[in-house]
Amino acid sequence: MSLNTKRLKAELERLLKLIGDEELRERVRELLLKTEIALKGEPLPLEEAPAGARVHHAYPGGLLQHTVAVARLTLTLCDLIEEIYGGEVNRDLALAGALLHDVMKRYVYTPKPDGGYLSTPLGERLDHLTLLVAEAYRRGLPLELLHIIAAHHGDRGPIEPKTLEALLVYIADLADSEMSKRILRAAEYLVKTATGQEIRIGSSQEALKIIMAKAREGWEGVRRLKET
Repeated sequence: MSLNTKRLKAELERLLKLIGDEELRERVRELLLKTEIALKGEPLPLEEAPAGARVHHAYPGGLLQHTVAVARLTLTLCDLIEEIYGGEVNRDLALAGALLHDVMKRYVYTPKPDGGYLSTPLGERLDHLTLLVAEAYRRGLPLELLHIIAAHHGDRGPIEPKTLEALLVYIADLADSEMSKRILRAAEYLVKTATGQEIRIGSSQEALKIIMAKAREGWEGVRRLKET
């Protein structure tokens, strides 16, 4: 079951328009949708790229889906900080960081003929985070935005979040990545248990359909679903 990329791209455009600073909005749009970098490499289209080779959103369109989800989660966290905790957030910076944080994954993955993904020659030497920081610096993007990008892996990255905006993007990225990972692994486990087959789930929609079949019809529901 493929993703509704048309709907996701429309939502991406809507989110871009929420960046109030016009100059920042257009610079984010340029890097997000028309990514061309100084280093040699052939990017996958945004609607075809995965957000991971195996762990999360590891299917065509996964990067687009993850980007939209992280941006929306970031905005929800901004609401919580402002309305519940009484703080102030630079929404433009937080949203820009959320939209850009994984864009260089277009350059670091390439599809395998038998399914799944391998690292590109560029991806074998430089990870997506390093590539993005370098490209964002080359383009003269604001230091605060560079920090959000550099810190979005938290204590697993080169630097931990030092600003509120960086913290929110890190939390949003972690939450969506973990949700995708657990949904995909759960569906794979259910299919293997019910049928003895080891399969690779093609999308979050497919995984959720399997999970719901188990919840409604038990193991027979999973077997029936995989036989149709």
